[in-house]
Amino acid sequence: MRQRVMRVAVVAVLVALLLLATPLALGIQTSFFADERAELERAARSAAVHVPPRFVVGDRVELPLHERGTDLGVYDLSGRLRDGSGPRTADSVVRAAQDGVVTRGRGDHQMVVAVPISVEGRVIGVVRASSGTPQVWHRIILAWLALAGVALVALATAVVVARRQARTLSAPLEALSAKAAAVADGDLTARAEGSAIAEIDQVARIQNTMVEHLTRWLDHARHFTSNASHQLRTPLAGLQLGLEAAAAGPDAGLRAAVTEALEQVRHLQRTVDEVLRLARATPRPGGPTAARPAAELVEDVECRWHDRFAAEGRRLSVGVEPGAGGLPIPDRTAEQILDVLLDNALRHGRGTAEVAVREMGGAVAVDVSDEGSLKLGPQTVFERGATTSRAGSGIGLTLAREMAEAAGGRLTLARTAPTTFTLLLPVAEPPPSHE
Repeated sequence: MRQRVMRVAVVAVLVALLLLATPLALGIQTSFFADERAELERAARSAAVHVPPRFVVGDRVELPLHERGTDLGVYDLSGRLRDGSGPRTADSVVRAAQDGVVTRGRGDHQMVVAVPISVEGRVIGVVRASSGTPQVWHRIILAWLALAGVALVALATAVVVARRQARTLSAPLEALSAKAAAVADGDLTARAEGSAIAEIDQVARIQNTMVEHLTRWLDHARHFTSNASHQLRTPLAGLQLGLEAAAAGPDAGLRAAVTEALEQVRHLQRTVDEVLRLARATPRPGGPTAARPAAELVEDVECRWHDRFAAEGRRLSVGVEPGAGGLPIPDRTAEQILDVLLDNALRHGRGTAEVAVREMGGAVAVDVSDEGSLKLGPQTVFERGATTSRAGSGIGLTLAREMAEAAGGRLTLARTAPTTFTLLLPVAEPPPSHE
């Protein structure tokens, strides 16, 4: 990743430098030659001013000082060099200037400028100025070397900046890749961290969301077996007791025992349906579900649990406040949660267990209490495995809270002494009537 980013950046800088330096180098060459021609013309014009009118009759000419390396000569109309330096006879550039126009040209590795000498509108001679092109090329090459040095400095700066930018871009991606690899290796706690790049941050957020959803799905799948075994244990125990009573009792009680066993089988079927609904990867709180009046539901729960509490020498009491018994609540969810709470009271509590139903402004509150006390805190008690003992698996209260939340309700520990749990469920909407 870093090498690719650096390669792209360096190539882009090289292309930009070539596109910029090539015309600039050509411009330097053209400018230097143009400057040299202009300098030669200035020298020739300056010399032409110093040529006296009696030049035509043989007077000498005192040429002005000029730059070293420049040849400056005065020619008469016959093409003979009268003074200065240059070819002994006029070349084509000098002959062209005899027509009264400034002439520029090139000779043998030279640049030549010829300026006519005019007196009263008549050309009496020509001043020729020339210099060697190698001198101009020397200056051009020095300028090109300076330009190349600047380009190398720009390229080096670009490499440094490209390395820094490559590190800035690749470091978050490498960290994101490492977190993804950790998740692939089974570490579902790995989360991608933020960076200074918005696009990479968005990818990191999406990955974290994906891992969180995956974690929840795996938790549902991982807990399904333990949830199912926990919830099926109670109705299976009741079914076993009923069948044992039918096998040991007289024929007169056989029908009642079988009826009780059938009721336990129906309850077992409802338990299986509820556990499977809860095991869905994405439960939808508040979805459509069967509902029954709260009073009718707790009466059925009392019937199932009365004998089991009596067998332990304990009493189960149910109370419904006026106005709360007719409110419909999700029956399967409420049944499963109450089964967990009563099983917990039977195994870990003592004394009389009470179930109280009351109305709370659009919701139904069900309090399940006993005369025991709880040492765990309101949050710890609902952690999976927090109450594990030889008499239980430690997942019942966790499962009960999950079922309550899946139904849009809430299960809390109201008091630790005496132990009291409060189940708050929304009142279910009555099904539409068909007239």
